[in-house]
Amino acid sequence: MRKAGILLHISSLPSKYGIGTFGKEAYKFVDFLQSTHQSYWQILPLGPTSYGDSPYQTFSAFAMNPYFIDLDILVQEKLLKKSEILDSTSSETHVDFERLYHERFIVLRSAYNRFDKTDSNYIEFLRNESYWLPDYALFMALKASHDGKSWMYWSEAYRLREKEAIEKAYVTHQNEIEFHYFLQFKAYQQWYRLKTYANQKGIEFIGDMPIYVSYDSSDVWTKPQYFQLDENKMPTLVAGVPPDNFSQDGQLWGNPLYRWDVLEKDYYSWWIDRVRSNTYMFDLLRIDHFIGFVNYFGIPFGDKTARNGVWYKGPGQKLFDAIKWQLGDKRIIAEDLGAITDEVRALLQYTGFPGMKLLQFAFDSREESDYIPHLYTKNVIAYTGTHDNETTEQWFKKLPPRDLKYCLDYINHQKGSKTDSLIKATLASIANDAIIPMQDYLNLGSEARFNIPSTLGGNWVWRLKPTEIDRMTKMKIKRFTHLYGRDAK
Repeated sequence: MRKAGILLHISSLPSKYGIGTFGKEAYKFVDFLQSTHQSYWQILPLGPTSYGDSPYQTFSAFAMNPYFIDLDILVQEKLLKKSEILDSTSSETHVDFERLYHERFIVLRSAYNRFDKTDSNYIEFLRNESYWLPDYALFMALKASHDGKSWMYWSEAYRLREKEAIEKAYVTHQNEIEFHYFLQFKAYQQWYRLKTYANQKGIEFIGDMPIYVSYDSSDVWTKPQYFQLDENKMPTLVAGVPPDNFSQDGQLWGNPLYRWDVLEKDYYSWWIDRVRSNTYMFDLLRIDHFIGFVNYFGIPFGDKTARNGVWYKGPGQKLFDAIKWQLGDKRIIAEDLGAITDEVRALLQYTGFPGMKLLQFAFDSREESDYIPHLYTKNVIAYTGTHDNETTEQWFKKLPPRDLKYCLDYINHQKGSKTDSLIKATLASIANDAIIPMQDYLNLGSEARFNIPSTLGGNWVWRLKPTEIDRMTKMKIKRFTHLYGRDAK
């Protein structure tokens, strides 16, 4: 069955309080998706963001971002007073992460101080999430006591998790630990209420799980044996991708790499916990950087570029056999963008996961691309572009003349918006599913680009304006979706 959806991260939703949340505007967006006959809402990872504000670099593989807790819902629950959130009113055009960092937790602490810790749902939540939550909450409490510094710079007893120091810390920082329990409870609670509402309206969530985790995370701090670290718990090799046509220095991501041999001996238990949590949280799960399970690129820790990196073998089929054996069949999407080798194609075929096809990658006038729609199979997800790409409006302006002519001929563009023509070509493809970024449906340019890979600052901040999705936009999306047989049934 042919389906369509829209890519928009939670942070990009309108709200009065500086960032999108799991509140009223999220429910309105679900209603909008239903009214335009969409089937999917695709979002980015929901974890608590760290330095650089990237949802792909978070303090935990399991925690949610407290910024997504809706303050108006807390007022309705009598955990906050309206007067306490007035100062949180902020820009409606972009996310000011620095301001949120300094102000939002003060407001949330007021809600925590009124919260009834004997709430049965809260107690059940603590029990269900006990395999990660205490470690994460202690990590955040110790981070606060070290002025927010990475655990790399903590005192040795904490950094090396000496038993006596850790036991004492749980007592010393009890109130701060319970504050983070509360934040996670409220974030999870609000998320699952939103997800239930969306599912009842026929909308499924496509979530996103990064292949790697941040070094400055509770996961690496508590499970160093699973990562390539030295005896002082410092990384030896870090993640990235080699130089290519887009970047002469490659991309230096900096995440610690896995010790797949150790993970295999533990039956991939930590990985399976991750997948279980994410596949419960979302209806479909996109796993980022799928090619890294076949071959991964290791760069010496301390290098300033990716030039000296080397390729290593990933776990391949063994990891996905373990996931299937323990969790059964899960609806997973493989983000297989990048250097696709025969080995990657074989693993994709073995798992049966759909890969991704971007029309922005399709139009090279010198050769036929794997991304050209006439080569698609049904078992792929078609996109104009993703959160890492230019908006299509911006992309067209930068396309070399010969590639532009090739593209416009191929998509049979006659007049009007070139972006709309590329959207229609994406929806017209044989792919079972097609996802369009919200910025493309709105024909937005460079001002709405969400992320420029391997850069710091100015990313992840774009937001929808409250009135930006007007009646004409709704009619267009509904018409395009119907035209290519992708109406939600």
